[in-house]
Amino acid sequence: MQNYLEFEKPLAEIEGKAEELRAMARANEEMDVEKEAQALDKKAAAMLKDLYKDLTPWRKCQVARHPDRPHCKDYIEELFTEYTPLAGDRNFADDHAVMGGLARLNDQPVMVIGHEKGHDTNSRIERNFGMARPEGYRKAIRLMDLADRFNVPVITLVDTPGAYPGKGAEERGQSEAIARSTEKCLQLGVPLVSVVIGEGGSGGAVAFATANRVAMLEHSIYSVISPEGCASILWKDAEKMREAAEALRLTAQDLHKLGVIDRIIAEPSGGAQRDRDATIRSVGLCIEDILQQLSSLSREEILAQRRRKFLDIGSKGLAA
Repeated sequence: MQNYLEFEKPLAEIEGKAEELRAMARANEEMDVEKEAQALDKKAAAMLKDLYKDLTPWRKCQVARHPDRPHCKDYIEELFTEYTPLAGDRNFADDHAVMGGLARLNDQPVMVIGHEKGHDTNSRIERNFGMARPEGYRKAIRLMDLADRFNVPVITLVDTPGAYPGKGAEERGQSEAIARSTEKCLQLGVPLVSVVIGEGGSGGAVAFATANRVAMLEHSIYSVISPEGCASILWKDAEKMREAAEALRLTAQDLHKLGVIDRIIAEPSGGAQRDRDATIRSVGLCIEDILQQLSSLSREEILAQRRRKFLDIGSKGLAA
């Protein structure tokens, strides 16, 4: 069953009517409603294209958080073979909000790491809605160390509202763990490719996305803070999240102009949730292309390129 966002309600009505007609025809074989249903389908397709033609930043936030978007686990299952999950930070626990392990991408060995939000109530609770604790970032550091030792490229899939802000996480050194993970990204002598597949929230995202190349899905977001959090701080009113989303410049299009990200991956009409398989294939092709570009670089060149990328962030937007 399709989940509809608030701004998609008119579309839901049209698609719902088309489905009702077809359900009636299935119940009564003598009824011929396909012509009317097809007319509604055509109207719905035109409305869908119009709705997604020029999404506001706030609507992009809603799409990025859509529960039906493919998550990290979906990408790993579809794009990678011989995936061997590696668990635990060898210090405190295994954080299920972060998953990762060795795998093959078109027969090339890689280390894949990502945030996993879950797909239903039970899995979302287990995964803590993709909000990693310190042990999650320390697990990521351990896996990146392993990849560096065996000269294996690292791929990170970012999809988190932000790092978990709970008391226990703070007691176990949340900020230090995020900083160490970011530092480890900068120290890797192997290619590091990051893709923001949904939400890229705060330092919790940067800790995985300090990469040689950063790509974003067309309707994903990447920001220092959520629009609701920003509105609460600036205006003392979380309901001003639309204004905050505009001000934060959190869309893939804005971030590409600023030089924060390197590529925008197109999504199917209506967003990734409308055609999960096509979206996953597009992400896979993007990762393969970037890895091919980076394959000829030496360890020193990889380190220097990544360092220069982050030192230059903002200069592109300022020059414009």
